Amino acid sequence: MSKQHWLVKQEPEAYPWSQLLTDGQTAWTGVRNFQARLSLRAMSVGDSVLYYHSVTGKQVVGIATVVREAYPDPTATERDWTAVDIAALETFLHPVSLETLKADAVTGNMPLIRQSRLSVMPLEKAVFDRIVSLSHFVGGK
Repeated sequence: MSKQHWLVKQEPEAYPWSQLLTDGQTAWTGVRNFQARLSLRAMSVGDSVLYYHSVTGKQVVGIATVVREAYPDPTATERDWTAVDIAALETFLHPVSLETLKADAVTGNMPLIRQSRLSVMPLEKAVFDRIVSLSHFVGGK
């Protein structure tokens, strides 16, 4: 099975990328959306994950990887929720802003734009690769 690509969103006030770098890896818990839960359950060890700062900043700031596949979310007190573990891989030289993503021909229709409230989403490889390439250039060009 080929590697999949994902994007996870987190408010930097709650758990910033810098904290994931310090921790090395973390359990991705607290997701309480059925569509996002399906995405968590579809993740495999080794999948690539873009880390997006939501609300404040609104930018993709780094790449993580899935290090533990879906398991019961230990923070859930009711229902059948899911967690995965992710580990930090690379910090973007230049974070890629939501404005840049919206304006780009490749990323302009990605799930982040179409379903802005979704916290975990799949990405096509071409979209993932484009975001990574945008992160290496000043101003997202």
